[in-house]
Amino acid sequence: MKNTIRKTLLACAVIATLGFSASASADQLFPDFTVDANIGGKNVVFTADKITGNYVEIINFSNAGTFHVDLYWKAAAFVSNDGVNSYDAGYTGLTVNYGLYAIYSADGIYSVNGNKTTFTFNPSTTGLLSVFLDPNLNTSYNANDQGTFTATGTAGDIQLATGKPVAGAGELDKGLSTCKSGGGSGINCGSFGSTTTFELTAAGEKFFTSPTPFYPLSFQSGQLNNFNAGGRQVINGSLDVVFDVPEPASVVLLGLGLVALGLNRRRSKTI
Repeated sequence: MKNTIRKTLLACAVIATLGFSASASADQLFPDFTVDANIGGKNVVFTADKITGNYVEIINFSNAGTFHVDLYWKAAAFVSNDGVNSYDAGYTGLTVNYGLYAIYSADGIYSVNGNKTTFTFNPSTTGLLSVFLDPNLNTSYNANDQGTFTATGTAGDIQLATGKPVAGAGELDKGLSTCKSGGGSGINCGSFGSTTTFELTAAGEKFFTSPTPFYPLSFQSGQLNNFNAGGRQVINGSLDVVFDVPEPASVVLLGLGLVALGLNRRRSKTI
């Protein structure tokens, strides 16, 4: 009975979060945030509402219908005016005076039906989101033969934020006309979205300066290239990030769901 209640709370948390995401987009596409990029002797303060970038992802599929992802995302540009105007790198300093990147890991389940593969991300206390500032512009993450990333140049990087996976979903559709080419590959074969909690570090509060407190949720939306749902796959594509705050009812459900997840995890360890 207790497990049923916990699963129900988790389901409500996911539904509430995804439902909020849809309702929020009807009111305002992308909420504003302020960045104070005082790096490399250049200080600039600007308002943005989205961060665009590119990702590389390692996906390990099991025969039992589960998957684990490790993702490296590198920011390319800040965007304002509800995703319309992209700031020049010479103004924000991004990719010129500093780099911005994130590491993300999560687990989930998948199913294959013809040309389509659907993905559902699980709420997790073991998955993570970590956002870093690269003041030396020398950090790189490369997929290795062990199914993980090898990182170089991270010694001087500064952690700006942390988070945990809350929800997510995606679909790979090999039947799309944009997913076919003479070489069997395609650049647009579907998409995915992920919601995570988002908590700034002390250094992050100096970089993302408003609102205060900062948004507790981040939403990631990515595009899928063609790949096969099995074994170990390394894929890449574009991925954008926005931030928001849930409605009060969603906060309660989300909190109860994550608490239930933590209690269930601790209980499992004692059995």
